Amino acid sequence: QLQAFGGGLVQGGGSLRLSCAASESIFNIGTMGWYRQAPGKQRELVATITRAGITRYVDSMKGRFTISRDNARATVFLQMNSLQPEDTAVYYCNAATVPPSWGQGTLVTVSS
Repeated sequence: QLQAFGGGLVQGGGSLRLSCAASESIFNIGTMGWYRQAPGKQRELVATITRAGITRYVDSMKGRFTISRDNARATVFLQMNSLQPEDTAVYYCNAATVPPSWGQGTLVTVSS
């Protein structure tokens, strides 16, 4: 129901764009988000976006990451710029359903 794409290996300072394709039944519910889980750490919020396009970011990612969505394609994106090694994590797409819906995750590895 949620499929994330776009992870990979990138050099520090580089960029990646993640995509998450959702089924329409999930996507139309409303808020979508990206979370990440670094090795040995808990999963943490990256950013969320409402159906109307209102965005919210974790402070440490403001200015570097941009979340967006294409309602016609039921897809949410995460543009990540100026990536640093500490951004290395599995990135998960999330939908604010009850219970929450999660994609399978896509690995982002940033080399120094």
